[in-house]
Amino acid sequence: MPDLFDPIDLGAIKAPNRILMAPLTRARATRDHVPVPMMADYYAQRASAGLIISEATAVSRRAMGWPYAPGIWTREQVSAWRPITDAVHAAGGRIICQIWHMGRLVHPSFVDGARPLSSSATTAAGECHTYDGKQPYAEAQPLDAQGIADVIEEHRVAALNAMEAGFDGIQMHGASGYLIDQFLRGNVNKREDGYGGSEENRIRFLAELTAAISDAIGSDRVSVRLSPNGEIQGVDDASPYTLFRKTAATLSELGIAFLEIIEPSFERESEGDILAANMKNKLLPVPVAPVIRDAFRGPLVLNYDYDLAAAQQALASGEADAIAFGRAFIGNPDLPRRLRSGFPLVRDDVATWYSQDARGYTDYPAYPAA
Repeated sequence: MPDLFDPIDLGAIKAPNRILMAPLTRARATRDHVPVPMMADYYAQRASAGLIISEATAVSRRAMGWPYAPGIWTREQVSAWRPITDAVHAAGGRIICQIWHMGRLVHPSFVDGARPLSSSATTAAGECHTYDGKQPYAEAQPLDAQGIADVIEEHRVAALNAMEAGFDGIQMHGASGYLIDQFLRGNVNKREDGYGGSEENRIRFLAELTAAISDAIGSDRVSVRLSPNGEIQGVDDASPYTLFRKTAATLSELGIAFLEIIEPSFERESEGDILAANMKNKLLPVPVAPVIRDAFRGPLVLNYDYDLAAAQQALASGEADAIAFGRAFIGNPDLPRRLRSGFPLVRDDVATWYSQDARGYTDYPAYPAA
């Protein structure tokens, strides 16, 4: 029976425990989306995780729609990531880069007035965060065949850049209503070509991305994150159980290192938790993860806002092979040690999630040594 503190092979990565650090947007990069030195301290402090999955990192300027989030499409960005990955490795850790395209959730102000890109000409509801405050979303421009090929190439190059920057692999952000999700799910994908209509066609974009990146860096260094359990940021599907079973089976055939499934709970919802607030009362009554578990042969990582007991139970029952912890890593940089020893956990300060300084970022201490 596996234990949370047992090692696990995640493709080419040998993780010393099954406590993964989930991606956490923290908005500490520059306005040009270049990582900054204090990010090395932040990630190195959390190197005891079995594996760190970096914050979402844009593959191109057209992919970027979050203030002060990092990118990995320029030489300056690649060079700035290198001290961060070196610091994690020097502290004994492992880190992969979550690569990201926000699709229709990119406001035109981020891209010199250009329309956002998506599977179809749809508009996200509500308002987005920009450098000039909240603004309504704009109607997306559907990607044509050449545009799809260009976006796939941007992801391939981003993966190669991540490896050059010293990451141990990549994760594609296929969750949370971003571009991949906008192709997968039927209420946003209105296409009538080979990338729309049937479930198989809607999966095609993710499959081609995965194949291209796998050819570039090896499938054993590629992972994917999905959020199949109901509407998120306006993206949903009428048949999630069949859609995501087929998606998981496709990814299994492509031989990726692991698959992460996020199903947020709302017990800790706060005013600052944008995605949680958007998903409130919209989750499916029966989780999709068991269907995915049946279809995916590789390691399955679950992220349900677990505590220690629930995480251990998920491993013991075979529901998961590892657990990704998100917010718990913000206030507890030494989370694996705290969980193993039963030390109390610090609650993070929502007000400092997206500030641009060290407060609430690198100033959470490890639990005092005995």
